[in-house]
Amino acid sequence: MTAAAGERFGDRIFRLSLAAAAGLILLAALALAVQLSWASRATWAQFGPAFLWGRTWDPVAGSFGALPFLYGTAVTSALALLIAVPLGVGSAVFLTELAPRRLADLLGFAIELLAAVPSVILGLMGVFILVPAVRAVEPELTRTLGFLPFFRGAPYGVGFLAAGLILALMILPYITTVAREVLRTVPPPLKEGMYALGATRWEVVRGVSLPYARSGIFGACFLALGRALGETMAVTMVIGNAPDISASLFAPGYSMAAVIANELAEAAGDAHLSALIAIGLALLAVTVVINGLARLMIYRLERRA
Repeated sequence: MTAAAGERFGDRIFRLSLAAAAGLILLAALALAVQLSWASRATWAQFGPAFLWGRTWDPVAGSFGALPFLYGTAVTSALALLIAVPLGVGSAVFLTELAPRRLADLLGFAIELLAAVPSVILGLMGVFILVPAVRAVEPELTRTLGFLPFFRGAPYGVGFLAAGLILALMILPYITTVAREVLRTVPPPLKEGMYALGATRWEVVRGVSLPYARSGIFGACFLALGRALGETMAVTMVIGNAPDISASLFAPGYSMAAVIANELAEAAGDAHLSALIAIGLALLAVTVVINGLARLMIYRLERRA
């Protein structure tokens, strides 16, 4: 066997090994979906698709509906993105374009360390620091923005607002770090050409850096969204854990991950357990759909660019 033939054989083995590894990941995901579907079959047989928009969650009466948990997950994740995306992208632009090199490296390291903080620690911080602060701020929000339904209600402290804030703190490092790395890939000649034409720094950021890194920034935002959708402990500790639907951000609520964490170990019966597993299947489906839409959007942005 010649050297070239040996190299070709080695390349083939390497390619097949990587393909097998990727196939195992897909097989594991498929096996997870099949297992969740099988374990929750009693819920789907009893309630059908109406389980997803049912609003009653009463394990004692055997009545289950997932809509309050879908609503809580959507509201807290959307609120977290609304807060974290401008802060994260703005921080990445500052670290890349404005901050001195030493300061940028120091702040970047600190932000990356924030991503490594366990969620239960952030949850404790939310209980002892964030919730009292939110409870103190909510009356002022009611006085100034009470004409909006989002800022009405009793100042509990725990609720959608506190959960959204703690999620924003958790996903901020992901957005900032990934966006910063993408912005650092912008070719310097493009920016230097804009400066040579007399553009200001803001015009360079708006006209060159952000358009060039747009797909990567969108990818960072969807990565953060996936993190927010599946967060459990920190949200469980500050959201209030009430299976209700309310327009007010002050009201306590529930999320899909939180209800599974709270009730799985103490399920009242087979029907209750099956309903919790059905919520897990719904959460898996939502995550897959979100990631699929993210890939499609990024693909279209790249083609348009």
